[in-house]
Amino acid sequence: MPRVSQDHLDARRRQILDGSRVCFARYGYEGATVRRLEDATGLSRGAIFHHFRDKESLFLALAEDDAVRMADVVAEQGLVQVMRDLLSEGSEHPADWLGTRLEVSRRLRTDHEFRARWAERSEQLTTATRQRLARQREVGKLRDDISVEVLTAFLELVLEGLVSHLAMGLPADDLEPVLDLVEESVRRHRGNEMNGTS
Repeated sequence: MPRVSQDHLDARRRQILDGSRVCFARYGYEGATVRRLEDATGLSRGAIFHHFRDKESLFLALAEDDAVRMADVVAEQGLVQVMRDLLSEGSEHPADWLGTRLEVSRRLRTDHEFRARWAERSEQLTTATRQRLARQREVGKLRDDISVEVLTAFLELVLEGLVSHLAMGLPADDLEPVLDLVEESVRRHRGNEMNGTS
């Protein structure tokens, strides 16, 4: 029997993650039954769970995948850009990413085992944000009267607030100026000169 190529395995894994993202966003963790996961991915239960041990492992892999994508955006453009992407119609998976993020938040509150497993993975975004802010401080674009740790916590709280706002279905078309204000609040100001940062 011929061996399956790594490219094929990677493509299959991506197919499962992309389909599952839609399923979890639409139905939540509990509502994403195996049957619905099969429908969303176009694959059988056996194919799905060949790649992932169980539904929780699949969900964690999906949430981690989203966290890696976010960390990549943060490293290049900052955490405020992640927030802008959430508001953007043209963003790759804004609604599905939001659904995953909300489900992570819900499970963190209610599931102690999930919280322990997620803690191992959640540090990526915080680390990427701190590193980005430290680089911005080094080149003089970030205010230096507040620690990078406090600025990171501030930006993460704003992100969580934005996620909650969107989750409640509140209007989002007037939030760009709010994100401008958030960005301004972490910049270093030299008289009237302003430099981009977070």
